[in-house]
Amino acid sequence: MTNNNNHVKIFDTTLRDGEQAPGFSMAIDAKLTVARALQNLNVDIIEAGFAAASPGDAAAVRAVAEEIEGPIICSLSRLNESDIDASALAIEPAKSRRIHTFIGTSPTHRVAKLKMTEEEILKKISETVAYARSACDNIEFSPEDAIRTERAFLVEAVEAAIEAGATTINIPDTVGYTTPEEITDLFSFLCSTVKDAQKVTFSAHCHDDLGMAVANSLAAVRGGARQIECAINGIGERAGNCSLEEAVMALHTRKDHFGVETQIDTTNIFAASQALARVTHNPIPRNKAIVGRNAFAHEAGIHQHGVLADKRTYEIMDAEAVGMPSNSIVLGKHSGKHALAARITSLGFEVTPERVGEIFIMFKALADTTREVTDADIVRLVTGANDDGRSGPWRVRRVELRAEIEDETPPFARITMEHDGGERRTVTSEGEGPIDAAFAAVCAISDVKGHIVSLDLHHIAAEGVVRAEAIVAVEEKRFTGVSQEVDVADAAVSAFVAAINQAAAMAGAREQIAGAA
Repeated sequence: MTNNNNHVKIFDTTLRDGEQAPGFSMAIDAKLTVARALQNLNVDIIEAGFAAASPGDAAAVRAVAEEIEGPIICSLSRLNESDIDASALAIEPAKSRRIHTFIGTSPTHRVAKLKMTEEEILKKISETVAYARSACDNIEFSPEDAIRTERAFLVEAVEAAIEAGATTINIPDTVGYTTPEEITDLFSFLCSTVKDAQKVTFSAHCHDDLGMAVANSLAAVRGGARQIECAINGIGERAGNCSLEEAVMALHTRKDHFGVETQIDTTNIFAASQALARVTHNPIPRNKAIVGRNAFAHEAGIHQHGVLADKRTYEIMDAEAVGMPSNSIVLGKHSGKHALAARITSLGFEVTPERVGEIFIMFKALADTTREVTDADIVRLVTGANDDGRSGPWRVRRVELRAEIEDETPPFARITMEHDGGERRTVTSEGEGPIDAAFAAVCAISDVKGHIVSLDLHHIAAEGVVRAEAIVAVEEKRFTGVSQEVDVADAAVSAFVAAINQAAAMAGAREQIAGAA
């Protein structure tokens, strides 16, 4: 039976339902970036767009179909011939193709939106699904708002679609209304009641309006669904779709409970999440399950002590399993001596337990004034360097930025910085923008080869300041710098310098340890 095995297909709709969400629109090159990430994930189906929606969407679907190999490439269509023709044309270059078509079936959709009777809808399903099947062998049909559709009519609609040639039946919770118990029962009912149910794959498409999209999708699997429709980072209409990374890792981690598996390469999950965040300019919340910065991070002293002894005490999966470098012991005001001592040792310092106790007092005082104590801060506490609170040898003395809008003069920046040794350096650099040029000048002055990974700027109106957080990569290590200034440019540059200072401090510490050895 097609829908009675232990393989759950992953149907990714990041590029269709996900992209429809306000703030997540993607150009063709961005869609291709995400599609490549999905290819690396080894998803079963990529819903690349809604070809009939616009010429641009059709072009994007076709671009994905031309380049991406492995996953089935799918386009959404309303239940009419012109939409189906547009989808068929757009997915034509793909080696494996699917057309996904839908029509509303709930009383609300029938009366308010479609103004059609049940008989008219069933006739439309029979005729148009058959038309789609003549254009493509792989057809998915969705009775939109299925959860609020009367069960008897839902069975009729599904049976009409199967008889007309549908190979996948998707049961969408279009408005995020259902509950886990209810959707398990519905899928069990459909799988046991619908004529020829064994000939098709039943699919779940759940929205997150009540925060249960992942739970409902997993519950649908328990009821017999063997395809989950989801999106990277859970993006999608309104509150979003079922999160791909959460559903996949739940099935992976609790295989003992669900008894099914996917073909996803989980080690590429974090990279896919980052790629989507980058091209849509929507950062991932720190506490986002699986892919957030805090997903494998620990600050509480009790947790840190346990993880240092055996990470299984507080972690149910490995960070490496989703493509993250490792778990993270974050030092802050909740951390204890065990974590501090372990970090001091990992940085190469040998200190006595008595010295750790002395440093711990200073560490706690610092932790009460900052959200996170960095490695460079630890170096400063151990060595006693930079008592003014800086985590490195450089101070910013002057920032000049210029961007000529009306002529072709490249943007440039002139930065002056002072070293603890008294030396002043001034460097002028060009860049794609004045901030980019400023970052290049800072790297030239400090002799630290870093590049910006992310820069978050927040205007705090009540205080009249801009808070900046810059994550900078130096070799294979990342450093975070935070600053607060009145001016946006000053805040951005100061945050970048703070991160570069940490890298410089770490390099200095390594030299000091090597010299002592």
